Amino acid sequence: MHCYLCSLIGEALHLNEHEAAKWLTKDELDSVKWLPADLEVIETLRNRIMDFNDMEQKRKTPERITSLQPNEIFVFGSNLSGMHGGGAALLAYRKFGAIWGQGVGLQGQSYGIPTMQGGVETIRPYVDEFIEFAKQHPELIFLVTRIGCGIAGFTNEEISPLFEKAHGVENIVLPEGW
Repeated sequence: MHCYLCSLIGEALHLNEHEAAKWLTKDELDSVKWLPADLEVIETLRNRIMDFNDMEQKRKTPERITSLQPNEIFVFGSNLSGMHGGGAALLAYRKFGAIWGQGVGLQGQSYGIPTMQGGVETIRPYVDEFIEFAKQHPELIFLVTRIGCGIAGFTNEEISPLFEKAHGVENIVLPEGW
């Protein structure tokens, strides 16, 4: 038997092989009398599923990131020339593999989003590109820092709306309030 952890894309579940389906929370998994062959799958699900409240608490980027798990990516504000001389960019360069001279994209365990080239609207295409990249790499967890809100001089209120499309992407973790 092959099992897959999936997400519902449409509004309704369409059954091809089964007569019935039921949505269960993590706490409700034991309310069903499972077949012996299903028990291993159920235990795996129990360990992987998060309650909604747990998910909300876990989906916040820490204010200070000093280390990363092997599948985590540090997302930082950069400049187009990749001169990572200060703020989160310097941390990305010193600790997480950012490449001097590369201002955009994946670099080691970091991902640069340019924020120093003009107004907020000049940042949007790079944020959109990042979101698409993250969707293509579900095996990675992207920890987005408060890009643009340090040396670049923007506010959370100016930058956070750029990440609106990231809210439904499971592997993008945003700062508190974004």
